[in-house]
Amino acid sequence: MRRFTTLSIAAALMLSAAHGALAQDGPVRIGVLTDMSGQFSHEAGEGSVTAVRMAVEDFGGEVLGRKIDVLVSDHQNRPELAVSTAQEWYESGGVNLIANLINSGIALAVAGVAANHNGIAIVNGSGSSRITGDGCTPHSIHYAYDTYALAVGTARELSKQGHENWFFLTADYAFGHALEADASAIVTSLGGTVEGAIRYPIETTDHSSFMLQAMGSPADVVAIAGSGTTFINAVKSAGEFGLTSSGKTLAGLLVWLTDTHALGLEAAQGMILTNGFYWDRDDETREFSARFAERIGRPPHMGDAGDYSSTLHYLKAVEAAGTTDADAVMAKMREMPVNDFFAKGGIIREDGRMVHDMYVYQVKTPEESTGEWDVYKLVNVIPGEEAFRPLSESTCPLVNN
Repeated sequence: MRRFTTLSIAAALMLSAAHGALAQDGPVRIGVLTDMSGQFSHEAGEGSVTAVRMAVEDFGGEVLGRKIDVLVSDHQNRPELAVSTAQEWYESGGVNLIANLINSGIALAVAGVAANHNGIAIVNGSGSSRITGDGCTPHSIHYAYDTYALAVGTARELSKQGHENWFFLTADYAFGHALEADASAIVTSLGGTVEGAIRYPIETTDHSSFMLQAMGSPADVVAIAGSGTTFINAVKSAGEFGLTSSGKTLAGLLVWLTDTHALGLEAAQGMILTNGFYWDRDDETREFSARFAERIGRPPHMGDAGDYSSTLHYLKAVEAAGTTDADAVMAKMREMPVNDFFAKGGIIREDGRMVHDMYVYQVKTPEESTGEWDVYKLVNVIPGEEAFRPLSESTCPLVNN
């Protein structure tokens, strides 16, 4: 028994040494953990994988003399599958960074795995502000947007227009709840009222009863707190029930470029939304977007652009730190500003929030559009320090308030 125990310990030590050597001398590995086939695949999936691979290629394909590999896995919107994949990647797969992480429940879970395995997780697909709140970790970054910023931009703009009474149609999952909570807080802080809310299952296709309740409420804004196909189906139902023609304003609290395209301008025109990126914003965004569209057949949205920008920022930090050690790389990522087509002067705070400007857009009418993807007109720019939750209100345990 003693001999067996000794051999087992020796084998374990050899495996640990081999893994350590792989971590320091083998390829630098980036895992894209995303929805490749489900209801959020149009907001992540192939676009997120393409963006990460473009960043690796543009960086040169290697860092610190080591090749950069990109691994891809479909989490199928199953938290248990995402967690087991992340554990395997960090423990034995030599993965240093896990990217995208669409689906807020999955993002929160994998951020915890990263913290326990000396890995890094960068969230671009998911939006729950809990990721930099009570769910923050020393090794996770929330990059492109969050529910607080979406609510600030859209609620402020509609308040300026005199729309103060809100009703929420909320998809019943973590992200929808966070959107509703953050938007409700912003609306009431601006002197508005929340007239009611309905939470509907994310697999719902028949929104008729929900729409009738929204139309019967005294609210002048009906806000849809959801994403992906749940959002698209809700907007289509609103059009079919004549919600906007009844005098109510429809607000999308998270509207992806792909959502607007799928809806068409006839259905989506006039909608107010907040976003972290638009392909036609300036010459730099147009240049990147043209290259991206050559590969995937459409312009990038803010998740794609965030995946590219954050991957490039990570690789620059690895180069500057001279190591893939998570603590050293995170320190460099916080130290170095983000200056690229996605953000100018972006900073990563101690809670993991990447602070950058956000943009309020209105969906164009069919007459205003000059092409298939010419869908937004700029309404307002929100400086980063105003767009995201101030640290003084943070619930992140890493922040000293």
